[in-house]
Amino acid sequence: MEISGIIMMFIGAVLLALPLGRYIGKIYSGDRTWADRLFNPLDKAIFKFSGIDPSREMSWKQHLAALLTINLLWFFFSMFVLMNMSWLPLNPDANPSMSADLAFNTTVSFVSNTNLQHYSGETGVSYLGQLVLMLFQFISAGIGMAACAVVFLAMREGTTGKLGNFYHFFVKSCTRVLLPLSIAVAVILLVNGTPMTFKGKDQFVSLQGDTVHVSRGPAAAMVAIKQLGTNGGGFFGVNSAHPLENPNYVTNIVENIAIILIPIAMIFALGYILKRKRFAWMVFGVMTVGFLLLLIPSIYQESAGNPAIARMGISQPMGSMEGKEVRFGSVASAFWAITTTATSNGSVNAMHDSLTPLTGMFAMLGMMINAIYGGVGVGFLNFYIFIIIAVFISGLMVGRTPEFLGKKVEAGEMKIAAMIALLHPLLILAGTALSSYLYAHNPEVYASWLNNPGSHGFSEMLYEYTSSSANNGSGFEGLGDNTPFWNISCGIVMLLSRYLPIIGPIAIAGMLSAKKYVPESAGTLKTDTATFGIMVFAVIVIIAALSFFPALSLGPIAEYFGMK
Repeated sequence: MEISGIIMMFIGAVLLALPLGRYIGKIYSGDRTWADRLFNPLDKAIFKFSGIDPSREMSWKQHLAALLTINLLWFFFSMFVLMNMSWLPLNPDANPSMSADLAFNTTVSFVSNTNLQHYSGETGVSYLGQLVLMLFQFISAGIGMAACAVVFLAMREGTTGKLGNFYHFFVKSCTRVLLPLSIAVAVILLVNGTPMTFKGKDQFVSLQGDTVHVSRGPAAAMVAIKQLGTNGGGFFGVNSAHPLENPNYVTNIVENIAIILIPIAMIFALGYILKRKRFAWMVFGVMTVGFLLLLIPSIYQESAGNPAIARMGISQPMGSMEGKEVRFGSVASAFWAITTTATSNGSVNAMHDSLTPLTGMFAMLGMMINAIYGGVGVGFLNFYIFIIIAVFISGLMVGRTPEFLGKKVEAGEMKIAAMIALLHPLLILAGTALSSYLYAHNPEVYASWLNNPGSHGFSEMLYEYTSSSANNGSGFEGLGDNTPFWNISCGIVMLLSRYLPIIGPIAIAGMLSAKKYVPESAGTLKTDTATFGIMVFAVIVIIAALSFFPALSLGPIAEYFGMK
């Protein structure tokens, strides 16, 4: 029953993504849609208020300038709110203001679509703070989709250096896609018991007769966009493991589908915009194979239970249930763990620190690869880098100048692609090495960092930097991460890993779009075939996965064999 449930969730997500992808493709192509009559007045009001001409064509450099300017302005606004919540309005529970280092980490986290939370939602942020962070969940997702739209248009046949208007893509991503979908999901959550109120804590009597104070707030709206925008930041401290954030199996299904819906739909939008459906299905196929290779062994590991507990003679008919909700079970929890890390969503319905060692490794691998569906918009941007590298290698193998969609891939594009591909492992491994060195040489000073020494403690630090660099936001929460070191270092990693991997693909796409189009011939490399898909998959395995094997050997793999 549990297996059939997750199969239906995945199939349902794909079936919904097909028409959604066509709809998104029409929006970015400038075609008419059913939503025009409803949302055109809203878009015009936004553009008029902002003084923006959405018809003005931009070069790739102007797109990047607009993207970075938006994020910089919102950064300062967020810092002000988070550091002054104690006296600002909408704070019925009198939650305190954040320290400068925690506000920096939180601001960077939400602006960069990471939502890494070094605080507990219901006690660490006021309602005003939650609303500001919810706004960033729309902004960061919309920016990722707009950046992806720029690359889509640059890939079209015959495209010149003019690539549409960034603000046009950004606003329409928010109003035409994220807003209506979020309203629909929020209503479903609201009907099933997720709170949507500005009142403070309420008193409830527990089953054993204790009077408890339970936090509430405008949670339904935030949960909807956190899932749809691959944001992941929860309203409550334990995220979607909280009964008010994810009340039952119905909401679990809806939230899980929401995690992968837009990332998959963006692939089909690519096929519509380029008029190359076979190419889109090739991309989807490679991503799905990678997803299944992470998912299937994870389900097996969680269903089999913990071998250390089994040696104690304790039966585990429901699988490994440590850190999991009984209302979801081990299989649905494993499915969520892989979907949330493969898509850079980062929300959780079970505690990843309690996953069996190999499932924890597969969750990390999803973030280390960072191109299996990926975040909203930016998932394809990461995959685009691997496509460029695969095209270049394939061209060299057959002795031809590498070409991609009629444009020659030369040294300039390859240098950018190589740097972006290597940036991800550099940030993760360098951060983990530094934290490991500090802990090993000053264990008495940094004792609060790790609740679990040994290989699992190493995994906690490795996971934290992997999550930061993948703009994921989930964590092995045995790590004591609310310290100046973790707040600042993870903040820097999130900044670099968010914007450089966006700048790189847009620069490559912009450079290629300005080149002369070369019509396809008998010797042109076909990029919509299974053969090329295998080549891209091999590049992903070699560059992304194998780079991390030594670190994984010291962490989850060592822990796995230590439990035998």
